[in-house]
Amino acid sequence: FPPSLVTSFSPFLHLPFIPSLPFSPAGRLWQCSTIQCDFNLPERFDLEYVADDGSKKRPIMVHRAIFGSIERFFGILVENTAGDFPLWMSPVQMRLLPVTDKAMDHAQAIKKRLSSAGFRVEVDPGSERLGKQIRNAEQARIPVMGIIGAKEVESGGVTVRTRLGGQLGLYGVEELASGLVSAVESTKELHEVLEKRDDEVKKEKEQEKEGV
Repeated sequence: FPPSLVTSFSPFLHLPFIPSLPFSPAGRLWQCSTIQCDFNLPERFDLEYVADDGSKKRPIMVHRAIFGSIERFFGILVENTAGDFPLWMSPVQMRLLPVTDKAMDHAQAIKKRLSSAGFRVEVDPGSERLGKQIRNAEQARIPVMGIIGAKEVESGGVTVRTRLGGQLGLYGVEELASGLVSAVESTKELHEVLEKRDDEVKKEKEQEKEGV
C-alpha cells in the first residue's frame, strides 16, 4: 500500500485513536488497523487493579484491530491486486487446457492428482481453440495453465505455462506437483521454482561432462 495517514481523532466518543488509513490504487481512502483507548468497557465489566499504593484503580483498555473489518480488508486486497493474486492465494491456482476431446481423460486424471495434493485446479471444457483457452485463463488471472495435447497424453505429462513466466515446457505430473508444493510453501511463483530447478539440473550435467 502507499503511505497511509495516521490521525489522533476518534469519531467514537472522541477517544485517543490511531488508525491506519491506506490509499488504494484507485485513490480511495480506507480505514484498516486501529489502536484505540477504551474507557467504557472497563467500567461496564467493573475491572480494577491494585496500584503501588494499595489502592484500587480502574484500568484503561487498549483495543488493537489488525484488519479492522475482515470484509473491508479483503475488499482492499482485491482492489489493490486487481484480482491478480499470487499463486498461493489464487482461488484457482491452475487451469488445465485439453486441446482435443481425447486429452480430456488425461486432464481429469491430472486434476485428480493435483487436487488430492491440496491444489485448486479446474479443467477447461475444451470447446474453444487453444489460443482462446489460454487467453481466457490469462484474463481470469489464473497463474498456471497446463496444456494437454497428443504429445502430453503419450508422455503422461503436461506442458506448463504461467502468466508471468510464459511457456515453461513439458513436465511430468509428479515433477509439476513437487514444483507447486515448493512454490506455495515459499510463496513464490511456479516459474521461479521450475526455472531454478532446470538451471540446477543443467549445471549438474555440465559438471558431469567436465568430470568425464
